[in-house]
Amino acid sequence: MQNTNLKFSEEVSVALAAKKPIVALESTIISHGLPRPQNKEVALEVEAIVRAQGATPATIAILEGEVHIGLEPNVLDRIANDLDVVKASVRDLPIVKSKKLSAATTVAATSHLAHLAGIEVFATGGLGGVHRGHTYDESADLIALKDNPVIIVCAGVKSILDVAGTLERLETFSIPVVGYQTNQFPGFYLVDSGFKLDYQVETINEISKIWNSRKEFGINQTSLVVAQPVKKPMDLAKHDALLEGGLALAAKNGITGKAVTPFLLEYFHRESKGESLAVNIEIIKANSKLAAQIAVGLSN
Repeated sequence: MQNTNLKFSEEVSVALAAKKPIVALESTIISHGLPRPQNKEVALEVEAIVRAQGATPATIAILEGEVHIGLEPNVLDRIANDLDVVKASVRDLPIVKSKKLSAATTVAATSHLAHLAGIEVFATGGLGGVHRGHTYDESADLIALKDNPVIIVCAGVKSILDVAGTLERLETFSIPVVGYQTNQFPGFYLVDSGFKLDYQVETINEISKIWNSRKEFGINQTSLVVAQPVKKPMDLAKHDALLEGGLALAAKNGITGKAVTPFLLEYFHRESKGESLAVNIEIIKANSKLAAQIAVGLSN
C-alpha cells in the first residue's frame, strides 16, 4: 500500500502498482552538487539510463512541504533552478513539511523516504561518513543506513572523509558492504581508498541472493551497501594535493561541521578545473545503471 503522505509521479505510481523495478535517486546532487544548467541535464540523463535498463527512476524531493517520489517535469525544474531549495536530511523532514519549504533530499533522507515508499534500490554517488579529525562528527547517512533496508549503490564514501573511521562505524551498525567486482573499498574520486573489503560480488544474481537471504536470518533492517569503483578516477597524487590544500583552506576560513563537505567538493571542482566534477557525473551515471540492473534482477 502506498504511503498517503507521499506524492507519487504517474510513472512511479504505475510501476508500484505493477510491481515493476524502481530505483530511488537523490536530489541533493541536482540542487547543490552540480552547476546550473548542467544539473538538470544530468538529472534527466540519469533517469534515462535507469529506464534503458528496464527500471523506473524515482527521484525524490520535497516541493512546498510535499514529498514527491518521482518528479514530474515542473517539479524537477523547480528543484534544479530554485535557489531557495534547502538540503534536507531525515531530522529536517518534519520541519520542512510544516513550514512548506522546498528541499532536496540527502542520502539519509532519500533512503528513509525510499523505504517508506516501498522502494528497495537506491543509487547515489558517494556516502557520507566520519569527518576527518572529528570522532563524533558523523554524517546522518550512517544512521539512515542502519535503520532503512534498501540496497544502496555508491562509489564508496567521499574520499575527503575519514574512510577508516567510516568503515568501522558501518561494521558497528552491522551494515553489510560488498564490492562489485572489486575487493578494494572505493574512494569516490579514487578506485581504491586504501582499504580492503571482506566480500566481493561478481554478478547481479549474487547481490539478489544476499539481499533475500538476509530476511531468512531476521537481519533485514539495515541497508546493503554495494560499492562500485569509478571507471576513470582522478590521479592519486593530484587528488591528495587537492585534499591537503582544501583542508588547509577550510581550517583557515573557520569552516566546520556539515559545511566542510560542500566546501571541499567545490574546492576540488575549482582547482581541478572541472575534472572532479566530470568524475562525479560519471559516478552517478554508472551507479544508476548498476542500481537499475539490480532492481530488475530482484524483480525477476
